[in-house]
Amino acid sequence: MDETDPRAARRDPENGAGGFTDLATSPFRVDRDRITASPFFARLGGVTQVVSAGGAGLLHNRLTHSLKVAQVARGIAERITGSSESAELAAKLGGCDPDACEAAALAHDLGHPPFGHLGEQILDRIARHRFGLADGFEGNAQSFRILTTTDVRGPSAIGLDLTTAVRAAVLKYPWARLHYPQPHPTAMPLPPRGAAEPDDAPGTGASKFSAYVTELDDFEQSRAPFAGRIEPWQQTVEASVMDTADDIAYAIHDLQDFHRIGVLQHAPVAAELGEWLAHAVELASLDDARLTAEIRRPGRSLERMRRRMHLKDSWIVDDDAFAAAVARVQRELVDGLLADGFDGSTEAEQATAAFSANWMARLVDGVFVLSSPPTRSGHVSLRPAQWHEVQVLKFVHRRFVLLRPDLALHQRGQASLVTTLVDALDAWLLDRDEASRLPRRLHDLMELAHGEYSDLARIAPELLVGATGERIEGADEVRGLARGRAVVDFVASLTDKQAVTLLDALSGRSSQPWSDSFVL
Repeated sequence: MDETDPRAARRDPENGAGGFTDLATSPFRVDRDRITASPFFARLGGVTQVVSAGGAGLLHNRLTHSLKVAQVARGIAERITGSSESAELAAKLGGCDPDACEAAALAHDLGHPPFGHLGEQILDRIARHRFGLADGFEGNAQSFRILTTTDVRGPSAIGLDLTTAVRAAVLKYPWARLHYPQPHPTAMPLPPRGAAEPDDAPGTGASKFSAYVTELDDFEQSRAPFAGRIEPWQQTVEASVMDTADDIAYAIHDLQDFHRIGVLQHAPVAAELGEWLAHAVELASLDDARLTAEIRRPGRSLERMRRRMHLKDSWIVDDDAFAAAVARVQRELVDGLLADGFDGSTEAEQATAAFSANWMARLVDGVFVLSSPPTRSGHVSLRPAQWHEVQVLKFVHRRFVLLRPDLALHQRGQASLVTTLVDALDAWLLDRDEASRLPRRLHDLMELAHGEYSDLARIAPELLVGATGERIEGADEVRGLARGRAVVDFVASLTDKQAVTLLDALSGRSSQPWSDSFVL
């Protein structure tokens, strides 16, 4: 690769400085190696994907999910670069390197906190309402913060010092919550996916975003080589590859997991899909009020999903394609995989593996590159048939796994645990008599965040606002923001087990001193 390629630029060009030696010659392979060597990557083996694995080894965790996303991303990128037409288009849009796509896929979930998406929601609420952090907490933004700031394995001990291309490829939602870019994508008539404000929290900024205000300098540098090639709010081609791979892996592997442990049952899924297929016209004629009143009856949840797709994704949704997708999922998932259950036999394992492999091949085969995508799509997308199939597969997962009452019970306990842990750590930071005995990692995160917010107060005070939009001024208020970010950074860097064990120690329930290594 041309060493002057701006996509390969780093903040610190001395790759081997500070005693670090990179074994690879390709700059994007160097990035991949730095990511997989990071303790933040290793900890993903102890972080929930959907539910805690409990040591059984049967469920995907964030590490195994990331590895599979990387596998899919590399496969997609190699298909793009293997076709002269798509390779030429990708080059015009900024490039598509398989190593860069793989590296971004490996890194995309680094910021996920304990207990997966539930932990993300709880930390966001705490960050905004307790600590007044306007950009709260977001797993994608936390991943970018780790890569550029809080990991110390790079040559300069500030982040991993990755190339601009890989940093840009991690930006699934290439905007900040409120401030960047301007005009902000929330103001667009049809915002990009993830950019719209939450319905229940107007004025709080984008629902999803990939950078906090503390990382805007790295954000801008990462996107600079793509200026004039893609829209300011649009993913790079490599980010779009990673995002598409994430969708494909999520749609298939979580269903496979819950089939293997007996959670995903044949009868309810068959009833939902079969009822909709048999009475699609009749269900489409129901008004919204009646549909809501009958939502527990089979077929109604799927019909409601079809209507929501028309509202949000009119650019691609098609009722014939939707019906064909439901029929395919019924045939291959319901009448195929789920029909015989999972008994641990060789035959059952082979059926599960074949289901995963066949769907993976079909979905990856549906990937193509768009020159001018609609705002809710990336430059890399699925063809209509496969796009609808992914939506139906994800519906089955949400309806028959995520909305189970027993999972809700489990998650309410985890939410309480995260909240109590944040309270305990914040109280420790505020205890002047115990300041010298803080965990070293928490102390360092506090110093880092205080320096960042002090700098913002001096050079970009317009970015330093509270959760309700008020200007942050004064040393105490700045230190309050730093304390909040430090606590959130610290909790987000724990595994599920570490979070539980640390709270036991802080609550006096542990009979032994805290000894597990948690100082990432």
